[in-house]
Amino acid sequence: MKKPTAVKSLDVPLRAKPSIYPEPFCSMMVGREKRQLGEIFGLKNFGVNITRMKPNAQSSLMHKHAKQDEFIFILEGEPTLITEDDEMQLSPGMCAGFAAGGLAHQLVNRTDKDVLYIEVGDRTANDEVTYPCDDIKGTLDQNGQWVFTRKDGSSY
Repeated sequence: MKKPTAVKSLDVPLRAKPSIYPEPFCSMMVGREKRQLGEIFGLKNFGVNITRMKPNAQSSLMHKHAKQDEFIFILEGEPTLITEDDEMQLSPGMCAGFAAGGLAHQLVNRTDKDVLYIEVGDRTANDEVTYPCDDIKGTLDQNGQWVFTRKDGSSY
């Protein structure tokens, strides 16, 4: 099937699964809607999502990647960026970047309005994700799929 050259971002269908986390973490992502923009163009080296967070939703669990970089750009709303070191409210036009191995981070919508943002992440192989506040660890397998275990290595 031929990939499109250009699309309206909010016309891209929502990701089929609201979250790739196992339970009980998957349910914590209620109110977050992702549209995988990079996927519809067949991008292989990096992913691009446009994500909407309803009031009280969060972007992810607090996390950091060992090998992959991440970048966010706020389009609408005022999410709170939470890192291991600090919290700050962001607003439209603000952006943040998270180098591999840097601070754990997440966005939380503590307002009564939706937040809309773009997120970009690379797809460096053999990445691992640590979650300092939760008993979960993510590993990117040889097929490019995330595998989640508890921190002791046991399965969910």
